[in-house]
Amino acid sequence: MKKNPWEDIPLSDYEAHMSLDSVMQLQGMNQMMRGQLDSYPVQTVMILGIAGGNGLEHIDKQKYRRVFGIDINPEYLAAAKERYPELSDVLECLCIDLTSEPEKLPNAELLIANLLIEYIGYECFQKVVEQVSPKYVSCMIQINTNETQWVSDSPYLHAFDRLDEVHHQMEEDSLIASMENIQYHLITKKEQTLPNGKKLLQIDFEL
Repeated sequence: MKKNPWEDIPLSDYEAHMSLDSVMQLQGMNQMMRGQLDSYPVQTVMILGIAGGNGLEHIDKQKYRRVFGIDINPEYLAAAKERYPELSDVLECLCIDLTSEPEKLPNAELLIANLLIEYIGYECFQKVVEQVSPKYVSCMIQINTNETQWVSDSPYLHAFDRLDEVHHQMEEDSLIASMENIQYHLITKKEQTLPNGKKLLQIDFEL
């Protein structure tokens, strides 16, 4: 069986690309993640596509008794655990392929999916949400202008060559409609403009 492209992308290449001054997605997501984690009265959270743990420094251990970090790449999960030893008693990292084994996901009250739905599609995301059964879902998607390619140009571009195999173009209205289909209703939207003409759009839902 062919490996998912995300299993072969070195974390160092991914993070170096995402944090370039011309991209700024790592920094933008980090800022918005603080709000995602602080906004809802929950004690458990699941972060899909946690990679190296960007944003985990915003976890308040007085608030959260369990944090599930999900990724398909075991090396990413190992890095996240190593970087945040202070979260060892609340952080549980699980290596799960969301497209083929969503039934392995535990329950959580808040589900965070930042720049993740692009790589599994709406239908798979619906199955994931129904399995996790959260009260709140907070998603971040990338909005491209017509002039921009979906992976920004950078010295690390070739690390992402195979992502076309799994990439789905995201549309705000389509995401909202797919969540409505499983009884999750829009409660808030926020956006952040990035340097290269793209935007991060955060869309939150409640059951």
